[in-house]
Amino acid sequence: MTESRRKARHPAFTRWADHRLTVPAVFAWGAAFVLVAQPGVAASVLLVMVGCLSVSLALWRALASAEAGSRRGRVLRRVRGGLPTLAVCAGIGACIATAVLVLQPLREPPLLVDSAQQTLSAELEVLGTPSETAHSGFGGESVSGVRFEATLQRVQDSAGSSDLTSTRVLLFVDNLATVDAPVVGSTIRVDARFRPTDDGSQTAWLAFAEGRPQTIQPPGWQLAWAADLRARFADAARGLPGDGAELVPGLALGDDSLVDASLDEAMKDSGLSHLTAVSGANCAIVIAGAFLLAGFAGLRRGARLGAAGAVLVLFVILVTPQPSVIRAAAMAAIVLVSIGASRSARGMPVLCLAVVSLIVTDPWLSHSFGFALSSLATAGLLLFTRPLTSALSRWMPTWLAAVIAVPLAAQLACQPVLVLLTPTIAPYSIPANLLAAPAAPIATVVGLLACLVGALIPPLAVQTVWLCWLPAAWIGAVARFFAGAPGARLPWVPGLVGALLVLVLTALALWVVLASGTPRLRRITAVFLVAAVVGVYGGVLVGGTIALRLSVPQNWRIAACDVGQGDAVLVRSGDAIALIDTGPEPDALRACLDRMQIGRIDLLVLTHFDLDHIGGIGTALGRADAVLVGPTDGGADERVVRRVVESGATVRQAARGDRGELGALRWDVLWPVVDTTLRGNGASVTLRFSGDIDALFLGDLGESDQAQLMAEGRIGPVDVVKVAHHGSGDQSAELYNRIHAPAGIISVGADNDYGHPNDRILEILADASTRVFRTDQLGLIVVSIEGDDTVVWSERKAAAGAASAVSAPPSRLDKRTDRVRTRGYCTRRKTNGEGLDPATLVGAGSPCARCAGIGHGVVSRRAQHPAAP
Repeated sequence: MTESRRKARHPAFTRWADHRLTVPAVFAWGAAFVLVAQPGVAASVLLVMVGCLSVSLALWRALASAEAGSRRGRVLRRVRGGLPTLAVCAGIGACIATAVLVLQPLREPPLLVDSAQQTLSAELEVLGTPSETAHSGFGGESVSGVRFEATLQRVQDSAGSSDLTSTRVLLFVDNLATVDAPVVGSTIRVDARFRPTDDGSQTAWLAFAEGRPQTIQPPGWQLAWAADLRARFADAARGLPGDGAELVPGLALGDDSLVDASLDEAMKDSGLSHLTAVSGANCAIVIAGAFLLAGFAGLRRGARLGAAGAVLVLFVILVTPQPSVIRAAAMAAIVLVSIGASRSARGMPVLCLAVVSLIVTDPWLSHSFGFALSSLATAGLLLFTRPLTSALSRWMPTWLAAVIAVPLAAQLACQPVLVLLTPTIAPYSIPANLLAAPAAPIATVVGLLACLVGALIPPLAVQTVWLCWLPAAWIGAVARFFAGAPGARLPWVPGLVGALLVLVLTALALWVVLASGTPRLRRITAVFLVAAVVGVYGGVLVGGTIALRLSVPQNWRIAACDVGQGDAVLVRSGDAIALIDTGPEPDALRACLDRMQIGRIDLLVLTHFDLDHIGGIGTALGRADAVLVGPTDGGADERVVRRVVESGATVRQAARGDRGELGALRWDVLWPVVDTTLRGNGASVTLRFSGDIDALFLGDLGESDQAQLMAEGRIGPVDVVKVAHHGSGDQSAELYNRIHAPAGIISVGADNDYGHPNDRILEILADASTRVFRTDQLGLIVVSIEGDDTVVWSERKAAAGAASAVSAPPSRLDKRTDRVRTRGYCTRRKTNGEGLDPATLVGAGSPCARCAGIGHGVVSRRAQHPAAP
């Protein structure tokens, strides 16, 4: 019986044939994932794989004569049937191990390894389009620039020694705009410092340029045309309004360099970020268009295939070879070859063959999230779209079931990996895709046509881009709408446990919906699924959230959020809330606001415009009613202010003498003075809050600025001080002695590169009898009032031996005009250990239950402050 007749008689054989490459593809991915992370074992794995391949082939030949009639013969036949798959896997494993052995030395040129901390001269070929980036500079100032991938070709040190290599790096260039960045395919020279990445990363090194790169060779004609097309298309899109302008290049060419942080976050929260990445749908549209044009031209089959292949190559060059593009192009090429050979090309075999081919060629692709999401989304569409459509059509029209099944299948397949990236669930991703996805192919086709028309007839460039703007603006509006809906991001169990949990629940849900037999068992499984999901959210989301919120003192006045290397401090009086700075990024601030149950912000203060103080502004937009800002310095600062104004807040530049009320508290701006010429750290807005708690917030003022602050007016004692500039050494000892604060909060990131907090400020605070509370050691720090005491609480213990150990029993710091003394304090036993370090009391085994609690420190309040010196 021929194979074709067997397929006709046995549909199950056809289904099995479609999945014969699935096991080798999964094995290839797993083997590459392990080997690139542990390249030292590649040689041993190669020997094992060669041995397995030899044994498999030998057994397959030896078992060919096994008799099928006996039971033993049937078992041997089944064993023999599995040997080809084992042999294929072993061969693939051997190829991957060989690739790692050959390519790994290229990732570690000796000169680069030996001189990683030095500034080296490097020649690189640009591989990727530039993306905007920003970071906090050494002094805390906001530094913007670009980053792009490149191939390191040659590196040279100051002594003249050089190495030739070919390894991929990610280059960061400060103070460079995307429009001025070198184009793809050009060769550049730059002085840079190099830092190695993990072994599994596609980019072997991070390169930090010192100065601007110099183009020493422009791209060849093969790539120059594509760079010119991309640049013209992006320039035309910049003149369009709103979110549509930012999305047009991404939808047409996969270029998301124009997408700002807030729109990027909205696209992710609504599950639409994949629309700005070139996928198989884009390749299919391009190839189909090439086939149609070739057919209209009357070309024969071979010529049509050749035209389609040429167009595919040109398209990959135009959009640049990103991981998702490479996967889509590989599948398209396999389909074209199959059509040329008069062979059928079914989806899953093509996908598996593409995955195996690409991973064998570049094993580091196995660690690419873009490649994983692209491959999984395609597999989900191929495997689940038709069954889900059939299942959903029981309750709705077939056309509607098909429309829902497409995004649902892709989302189900990608969700385990998405949870690894961000431990959240986007519940609106399916309805968002239902509304936005129909506009994506329109934007792609129209955008590509606009790109070509703009290149051929430049005066029509802007007019044609407007045609692409309408579907792009629609997609942006959908993303904004669903990102702003309640519960747009639901938290999930983080890490590998969360991903496995999603995988198990998804598999069970698909089995319940798609299985045809065992209805009773399916009903039981469905009940289990509902109970599991409710249990997860009841225990993790609801219970965990309630537990976190209840653990924080409910009568808190000040909360220093743990946002890493940056500032974000809340002040509360009654129902009125003030937020001083927003930290370096939105997610950390959002988590803190959610934990502290903050919805609206009555007063937002942006002390100055360094990234570590305004990077999380996206989370505060739309929540704040009134905003005080420091002096702006350039267009980037003005754009931040413009965003705040557009959110509906009232914005005012702060200056000494400004004052107001926050509930029962009074706030006064102490710095900067009116019409100051200072900018940045030196012009940080400095506030004092007065009332049932007195607190001073110093922003990032340096020692000379603190001296001017004291010269401008009388600075008196306070209960709490937010230590300036994350605890840098540039501080005035006189200021801290004068304010004589019992508690000092340092908002600082763990293991930061700046050496914060500096030993000098710690000594200054110790001399001023100010007890230090650090967010890097203690996490969230909360100051509350209990009776006549001001209590400092933190979410975790300090490291053993830390000077600011809050894990000690509560300590009452009595502030007096002449001295500050520390006493162990216990409400239950009313015992004092005057003169003893509170940590000593814990070590002696204090019997007080409250004193044994984690994260308390009591700072006594004064009925009135003595006059300032």
